[in-house]
Amino acid sequence: MRSAQLFFRGVCNSIMPQPKIIQGGMGAAVSNWRLARAVSKTGQLGVVSGTALSTVLVRRLQLGDADGAMRRALAHFPIPEIAGRIVTEYLIEGGKPPGTPFKTTPMLALHPGAALVELTVAANFVEVFLAKEGHEGLVGINLLEKIQLPTLPSLFGAMLAGVDYVLMGAGIPRTIPGALDHLADGRSAELKIDVEGALPGEEFFSTFDPRAFCGAHFPGLKRPQFLAIVASSTLAATLAKKSNGRVDGFVIESQTAGGHNAPPRGPMQLSGGGEPVYGPRDLPEIQKIGNLGLPFWLAGSYGHPDKLATAISLGATGIQVGTAFAFCEESGIDPELKHRVIELSRSGKARVFTDPVASPTGFPFKVLQMDGTLSDLARVEARPRICDLGYLRQNYRKADGTIGYRCPAEPVDDFIRKGGTLEQTVGRICVCNGLTATVGLAQIRGGNEAEPALLTAGNDVANLSRFLRSGEDSYSATDVVNYLLGESNV
Repeated sequence: MRSAQLFFRGVCNSIMPQPKIIQGGMGAAVSNWRLARAVSKTGQLGVVSGTALSTVLVRRLQLGDADGAMRRALAHFPIPEIAGRIVTEYLIEGGKPPGTPFKTTPMLALHPGAALVELTVAANFVEVFLAKEGHEGLVGINLLEKIQLPTLPSLFGAMLAGVDYVLMGAGIPRTIPGALDHLADGRSAELKIDVEGALPGEEFFSTFDPRAFCGAHFPGLKRPQFLAIVASSTLAATLAKKSNGRVDGFVIESQTAGGHNAPPRGPMQLSGGGEPVYGPRDLPEIQKIGNLGLPFWLAGSYGHPDKLATAISLGATGIQVGTAFAFCEESGIDPELKHRVIELSRSGKARVFTDPVASPTGFPFKVLQMDGTLSDLARVEARPRICDLGYLRQNYRKADGTIGYRCPAEPVDDFIRKGGTLEQTVGRICVCNGLTATVGLAQIRGGNEAEPALLTAGNDVANLSRFLRSGEDSYSATDVVNYLLGESNV
């Protein structure tokens, strides 16, 4: 029955018009299932973030799963014994005692254990299932190409739940279309993994076999549409022509968007304030991308109806909007943090710094400046360097030919011992722990100290007050959609 439902839904979605608005897939559970569901119900494309979902699921369970949503979704997971193991392992009835740390999960590896693979598949299934529950709207999932090790089980879990779109940026996702084809057909998929120090001709792959994972439970799956997030016509053309499968469209993202930005072309130059300097070469050549004949959406400070009209006049199908949705009522950001950011915006004090070194990925990263968060140098320096989530760790080749894992935000001595340099550690922030803290899932350290939050936002954070109704201090995802479509009463 489940397979038939997914097939029918896939046929329906294939003839549905493309959305004008794509909600950005932000942070770790900022773009959670509630936000994606709310946007999808308006007829636009709601998107869940696929970042760190295994951690998100187990921490929600350890907080008690008060509304039962995690268990409700797991009850629909097609392999009941896996769902049962996860609930048994991580659920704490009534929630863990305040001040006690979360139980950790295994860290990513090229050859992960069965428990981590099961958890990754199930976590992505849960988020997409809940986002799609109770309506026929479209739902996508956003993944970072830089976080390669969990990609295949993450994609499969989302596909088990009937995800309609996969969006991916922060790299060159040329082999993802082919992986989607294989997973949909029940064939083993492989993904080449970047490994620093690999010898000439030496290659490393992660693999995932859907039928081996599911056994007799393997359902029929539809292949979701694939949208690549790009910042240049050169990358778009490369993906359109040289990917190992069908690319269905592009999100063209400028450097004013939140989260990770593409670095400037050419040698890195910094402004007097320490931010990367972007020039004419960094402007996407929209006409060239349009000439590829695929749908595209424009992103980066497009949260205004006039910008939607401009995008469409340039040949775009529509726009992707992140920041406006990140601070709406349904997003996963802690409500107190949300309120503070909206007040900063209302008072004209909201500011974002494009940090060239904060992210361990090496990509520039937008950091919202707010006291008490990891934008505060004192908080960064006071935090002990701990790497216990590891989503942004780099893979490197050890002298014996095996793979090691290091992060420039981990303890400095550890990073250097693994072949890194002192210079690479300067200014790095633990993005993994900072982002999970932002959504109320902060790990507790010694002395009952919670990990500080790390907020990211695009330049449009300065304009959040445009979505507020008179006398209100918050706004909904529907308010954002209506405003962008020119149907707002704000």
